[in-house]
Amino acid sequence: MSILILSACIIFLVLQITWFKINPFIAFIIVSLLAGLFLGLPITTLTQTVQKGLGDMLGSITLIIIFGTCIGKLTVSSGAANVIAKTIMKWTGEKYVRLGLMVTGFIVGIPLFYSIGFVLLVPLIFSVAYQFKLPKVYLAIPMLASLSVAHGFLPPHPSPMALSNILNADIGLVLIYGILISVPTILIAGLLFSNVLKNIKSGSENTIIPIETTTDEISQPSFFISILSSLFPVFGLTITSLLPLVWKNEQVSIICKTIGDPSIIMLLSLIICTYTLGIRIGKSMKVIMADYAIAIKDVALILLIIGGAGSLKEVMMVSGVSQTIVECLIKIDIHPYLLAWLIAALIRISIGSATAAGLMTASVLLPLLQLQGLDPNLLVLSIGAGSLMCSHVNDPGFWMFKEYFNTSIKDTFKSWTVMESLVSVLGIIFVFILNFIIH
Repeated sequence: MSILILSACIIFLVLQITWFKINPFIAFIIVSLLAGLFLGLPITTLTQTVQKGLGDMLGSITLIIIFGTCIGKLTVSSGAANVIAKTIMKWTGEKYVRLGLMVTGFIVGIPLFYSIGFVLLVPLIFSVAYQFKLPKVYLAIPMLASLSVAHGFLPPHPSPMALSNILNADIGLVLIYGILISVPTILIAGLLFSNVLKNIKSGSENTIIPIETTTDEISQPSFFISILSSLFPVFGLTITSLLPLVWKNEQVSIICKTIGDPSIIMLLSLIICTYTLGIRIGKSMKVIMADYAIAIKDVALILLIIGGAGSLKEVMMVSGVSQTIVECLIKIDIHPYLLAWLIAALIRISIGSATAAGLMTASVLLPLLQLQGLDPNLLVLSIGAGSLMCSHVNDPGFWMFKEYFNTSIKDTFKSWTVMESLVSVLGIIFVFILNFIIH
């Protein structure tokens, strides 16, 4: 009975977001309260349970996401993202131009939120298309596949960070495993798949949109500084995760565990970026802080949605429905990673939001961690892969692609939707391959 109540609540959550157009955060809170009532939680403590779930979730990841979005904002406003893009494109030249765009999308996509990376890099695609007389969609897919993979698989993006927190995964290992899975995924779903898209036409073929930057070329940071600063969280998390495995020393492990805490790594990264991408190139502290204020405003709603998912998770745990789910899942003859991917994919298709799909799936499947031999890091990536499945008309990304490239609905499905679906399917395939290798 409790599973039926939970299923009805999730369906109601989907309907609120898709049919009634209710803000996802408000929808999560409403459903959390209703689920608590119908699952028999005492009315006197229900609101405290919801508040505790929201507080526990935000308490563990708010700093990481805020620091991350500030780093991303400074990467754009300092011109570092442009420096990275232009340098890589200069190295690759016309022959390997799509490979250059793909690498650029992956590197720039790690510190930037998807929508910001999309808006920032699309003008580069237009400029390259004009310069080399190549179709825009043909050039765009490798880069956008990279952005999508970074959004779904790699910390410090909100969804992987929140999933890692919910499922008690190691963020450093999620990042390392995510990169291992991402590389072959974008090579196939981006580089190889784009070969069949040469004939897809986009409007305004001769239009060039210049890459925007808030700084002069002279004051922009060097390529080395741009890479080191914007990707310092990646380097830091990777090193502090791998070093204790290579250097078996108790003191080294303690130091790496302390410094390698995601909040500490992100704070150190923010301090470094404030100097290298701000003060060092002539920005005043007032201007830098103004950039950070804008970045925090942009991420506020995402944080609230994540907090709302935490409320639903807490209601499930306190009510005991999680244990009921465990007992049912054990009886299902399907691999837990595939089940996680499938549920995330179905929710993603229903509501359009990759982040919301991932969070809803994690809340339902948290009991899976009690199954012996299950790797929470791979479970995060399984859900992340499923949450990218089949972007269509209820996903803002679908319309961003269509409008920017002025493609028809049919061609948008043939290019964008198929690419996103390939990323999702290849993602879960490579999760299983990686699981076979490491376990």
